[in-house]
Amino acid sequence: MAKVCQCCGRGPTTGNNVSHSNRHTRRRWLINLQSVKVDVGFGESQKLRICTKCLRSGRVKRAV
Repeated sequence: MAKVCQCCGRGPTTGNNVSHSNRHTRRRWLINLQSVKVDVGFGESQKLRICTKCLRSGRVKRAV
């Protein structure tokens, strides 16, 4: 399963771990995904993987 938000499409970012001796090794920063029931419309709900940034900003309406 891809680590991508199904609302905004945001995914993991990449970069380097830099040690004290300045060695560089590749790493990933994963986003905080939550499985959430979301109101899709017309009284229907669907389970999606949404990042916490979308949940906090109100971009997604949770199903009750």
